[in-house]
Amino acid sequence: MKTIMTLLFAVVLASSSYAAGVKVDYQVDNQAYEGYYISNTKGAPLVLLVHDWDGLTDYEVKRAGMLAELGYAVFAADLFGKGVRPTEMVDKRQHTGALYKDRAKLRALLQGALDAAKEQGGDVTNAVSMGYCFGGAAVLEQVRSGTDLKGFATFHGGLSTPEGQDYSQAKGKLLIMHGSADSNISLQDFADLATELEQQGVSHEMITYSGAPHAFTVFGSERYRQDADAKSWQRFVEFLAATLN
Repeated sequence: MKTIMTLLFAVVLASSSYAAGVKVDYQVDNQAYEGYYISNTKGAPLVLLVHDWDGLTDYEVKRAGMLAELGYAVFAADLFGKGVRPTEMVDKRQHTGALYKDRAKLRALLQGALDAAKEQGGDVTNAVSMGYCFGGAAVLEQVRSGTDLKGFATFHGGLSTPEGQDYSQAKGKLLIMHGSADSNISLQDFADLATELEQQGVSHEMITYSGAPHAFTVFGSERYRQDADAKSWQRFVEFLAATLN
């Protein structure tokens, strides 16, 4: 089974038949942002895809294409601003840090991305939000804000709950996928979130992958772990099929 899943995943990655997506200019609080929208099927269920601390890059476009091939409409959000795609560590920390300090702005940007997706024809009533690393932390911010979506999924995302926040307003199901070898986000963080979600009655599934460090899904990086990537992607695809109409 493992070998079959790995081969199927390799075929998906090798596919070059993705429909052409479009860059989408939109504004949030009079600031310019540039997202990406792709859909092969009219009326398809929507996936809101939230980028990591590199900003919206070819990585998110690749993942969006993979989802479009499976029959989903995808809007890749931009949380940094049009043309802002940091490459230096200091800049990545500055942009993510600014949003971590201004949670109201982060929530507004996430809602703005959903609004932009709706303008492109995305069905926000039949939608799941998902994110990588920083994007995973942003998705959990959506959950705590009470955003009314059917589901939320994170890949190696930040898991800690800011002081003064909780999951009492959570809607939809949660899927949390984490690397057991992640030195940035500990297994204690993982356990603490599981305890919190259970105490507050939030429907959730949480999975760890052995040997997987932080950012284990990033193609071509030294942290990439093909086994954990394939398994987490397969579980996410199953989650989408079970959650969306």
